[in-house]
Amino acid sequence: MALVNERARILSNAGVGPSLYLMTLEAPQIAAAIEPGQFVHMKVPGMEAHILRRPFSVYARDGEAGTLEILYQAVGFGSAHMTELQADGPFAGDVELVGPVGRIWQPPADVRRALLVGGGVGAAPLFMLAESLVNAGVRTDVVLGAQTQAALSCRERYEALLAAAPACDDAPRCATDDGSFGREGFCTSLVEEALADAKAAGEPYDYLAVCGPEPLMRIVAAMAAEAGVPCEVSMERRMACGIGACLSCVVDTTDGKQRACVDGPVFDARKVVW
Repeated sequence: MALVNERARILSNAGVGPSLYLMTLEAPQIAAAIEPGQFVHMKVPGMEAHILRRPFSVYARDGEAGTLEILYQAVGFGSAHMTELQADGPFAGDVELVGPVGRIWQPPADVRRALLVGGGVGAAPLFMLAESLVNAGVRTDVVLGAQTQAALSCRERYEALLAAAPACDDAPRCATDDGSFGREGFCTSLVEEALADAKAAGEPYDYLAVCGPEPLMRIVAAMAAEAGVPCEVSMERRMACGIGACLSCVVDTTDGKQRACVDGPVFDARKVVW
């Protein structure tokens, strides 16, 4: 589908964790077309002095209902302003979205077992991929990491997805920096463990996808390369135009400089120059 500029309506916008918010938007055209890994470029209403749009990965979509869900973190002026937008507010129907934008997750056609690794809010851009793999009958394992239990805002939805799939583990493996839930420390130890367990069981992974802080993705990509597992990463960059024209979001790759907005955000981890 070609890019569309769609006026969306805010249906809900509520806190779901420490500085974490979930916004549900009615955007029928984009919701019907967007695929796992793609994003939308949002013109935030009430910020007319800030002319640049903001990119947001799509957490979930309901094509029949025409809705999109965006998980975001309030870290600056713009995202703090977003937290004040409500379904009954003056700007509820004034959200403009360009989308769907970007390269999708592309697991091998013959994938049998996949490992998905989400760090912090990086768990959200992986959820539609998880749904797609589970619905295709792929055994899908999930590792999630965050600073605290409260920051594991995607955990319950992943738990519900995996619990309903007979071929999958009942729940994602989780790690928190402070040990408040799951293993204490970084989730990379769980990734290493999952790779080793799968190999020892004679059912090695043939696809790995990771999204989160860049150091996490770099480490996990190296683990995947050492294990011989194809790996994709979703790269976050600041963007201006979001359509590939301004070259403000480049990623260094073995094929030269690539644009995160249209050549990505999903890249083959082997080609990223870390």
